[in-house]
Amino acid sequence: MRLSVIVSTYNKPHFLERVLRGYAAQTDGGFELVVADDGSGPETDALIRRVRAETGMDLVHVWHEDRGFRKSEILNRAIVASAGDYLLFTDGDCIPRRDLIEVHRTLARPGRYLAGGYLKLPAEVSERITVDDVASGRVSELGWLRAQGWRPGRRALRLVRSRRLAALFDRVTPTAAHFHGNNASTWREAIVAANGFEGKMGYGGLDRALGYRLENLGVKGIQSRHRAVALHLHHDRPYRRPEVIRQNREILAAITRGRLVRAEQGIAELAPDPSVRVLR
Repeated sequence: MRLSVIVSTYNKPHFLERVLRGYAAQTDGGFELVVADDGSGPETDALIRRVRAETGMDLVHVWHEDRGFRKSEILNRAIVASAGDYLLFTDGDCIPRRDLIEVHRTLARPGRYLAGGYLKLPAEVSERITVDDVASGRVSELGWLRAQGWRPGRRALRLVRSRRLAALFDRVTPTAAHFHGNNASTWREAIVAANGFEGKMGYGGLDRALGYRLENLGVKGIQSRHRAVALHLHHDRPYRRPEVIRQNREILAAITRGRLVRAEQGIAELAPDPSVRVLR
């Protein structure tokens, strides 16, 4: 199985470096990493070049110019540029635990998608995390996070180290498996059948729309929120717009109501764009 990780980003090189270093430190290094960049500035390009040179990772940078929120489009272009027959989707603000690739690969099943989990870190903890914290693996150690001031409560169960216990927690959790774009994976053929991400949608719900269409295709989720873990770095969301959220909800409702299986403006509708760069 050839696995590609697709990481979305936009002008957050500080966070992105920590995410990339997290993938460089994986217990399973047999993957390609594709950065889907929605028009970031030169600092992000320089970072990606530096990390590629320093780590030797199979790192691809897919970029188009900044013309507003076009996350679906750049994700679809990253899918086209990727080489994997199995795709793991995440965001440039989600640091993977060191076994994330290993878990996704181990739990992959024909005709299914994997629904991983994430833990939202508070702002003060997010800002303290260094590249060395990520490379050493201590960033996902419960004791270290508590020492930084994090008080996770019951969410601490998602950092349990015993795979047997984690599997048990995934079986008994009342939370259904959902396709979250910061930690979910499935087969390339399923993503193509669903026509990728919906270009008509703005911020909020892109991943859920794809997940609903996968479900309508018969691709069901495997709950793995306690086994496949990422740490979500805190940031504000000034780009949330109520009118866009309402429009996205209407699209989600139409997918559910009509049992729709393909995006209307997805992979198949990508038009030539002279600004697109694919750097390997």
